Amino acid sequence: MPPKIRGMNANSTPSKAAIRRFTLMLSGEDALDEHESRGAPRQGLPHECFLLGELVPLAPVLLLGQSDQAVNPAEVIACLQPVHLHATRDHLILMGQNQIDLTTEESAQLLNAALPFIEEDFQGSVLFHDQHYWFVPAGPFSSLTSYSVDQAHGRNIDWWMPRDTEVDGIAKRWRKLQNEIQMLWHIGPVNEEREQRGMPSINSIWISGIGKLNDVEVPEALKQSQHLIGQNPILTGLARYLNIAHKNNLDGQVLAGAFAWLEQPQLAWPQLSAALLNKQLDEVVIIDFPKGKARERIFTTKDLHKKSWAFWKKAEPLTWKEITQA
Repeated sequence: MPPKIRGMNANSTPSKAAIRRFTLMLSGEDALDEHESRGAPRQGLPHECFLLGELVPLAPVLLLGQSDQAVNPAEVIACLQPVHLHATRDHLILMGQNQIDLTTEESAQLLNAALPFIEEDFQGSVLFHDQHYWFVPAGPFSSLTSYSVDQAHGRNIDWWMPRDTEVDGIAKRWRKLQNEIQMLWHIGPVNEEREQRGMPSINSIWISGIGKLNDVEVPEALKQSQHLIGQNPILTGLARYLNIAHKNNLDGQVLAGAFAWLEQPQLAWPQLSAALLNKQLDEVVIIDFPKGKARERIFTTKDLHKKSWAFWKKAEPLTWKEITQA
């Protein structure tokens, strides 16, 4: 029999309590056709919506994951990130953070230059900053609909720029600030030095994740977990938010009751299937997002091998490719 499959939403409740269950979440991609039919992209990648809820308050959760400071659960926070916009013949494409090799020193210099503009327009002070993320109370920009760098990278930014929701003119106000900072950085020493090294310029600033901790809607899969495993700062922030133990990497001694979101999940599958065979685990749950919709599949020992009508042949184990393409 194939593994049990059921559709789910962020707050679906498992049909039974697993005694020794390991949950593995895979990253999801946008269902772009659906977005285009509605005339606007959906805010948040499928896994971001699953972990945080439909309002996708990324900024305050990332702030929890990046710093040790207390976060006011009722304060609306925005995340700012220095980025590179690559010019094509007729539009601009956002490059991901892993493509620009921004250093900690460069990030600090860029922030210092832009800080007077940011504090004036946001009407508040920066709460925390590191190499890739700057956090500030959203202030006048609280009502913007925005999209994360992970969601918008590699795409035409015209489709992914912040949009007005409750108040008209806020998106235009953001674009004005964005343009001012772009011009400031264009003539600054950071980009002069990067040009000499043949690096892409840091030629724009991106806003995303606007929301507050009170907007977070945590799925049952996380609430029922005893350990969170993974290096993504979203998971680090949720671990702190839920007061759950967190590890960056998979630990063979801590499997039962764990929820993992791994950069290379295929490398974990041999260990997880072995844990099922040796009775260390009763179930491995895989959560993925075909066509943008959350799906949960439960694998037990009997689901680890391909089913064949040739009963006299030794059953072959399922490969990771077969599991993810099912």
